[in-house]
Amino acid sequence: MIKITVTKDEDKYNHIIVTGHAGYDKYGKDIVCSAVSSIVTTSVNASLLLYPNSLTCNSKTGHVEISNIKDKKEVQLLLDNMLNLLTELKDEYPKYITIID
Repeated sequence: MIKITVTKDEDKYNHIIVTGHAGYDKYGKDIVCSAVSSIVTTSVNASLLLYPNSLTCNSKTGHVEISNIKDKKEVQLLLDNMLNLLTELKDEYPKYITIID
């Protein structure tokens, strides 16, 4: 299962961790993992493209950590959109994704 842990302070994102494997299919063929990876990567890249140094993203196999998130309205909106998309995906595949905030 993919576990997404979100930490907010006064409605501002300050730490997001994505861990695990969905287990929907084998590694390399798992559409749930692929969707989560695409959503997270697109959101992080957009934030960094528009606002360099707006956040820090560390990733390794099965683990992504987003931290040092700046209190910038547009970055917060991009992350809010990311979490909305992940929530929609979780609603479609509830056995494979959990979101903790």
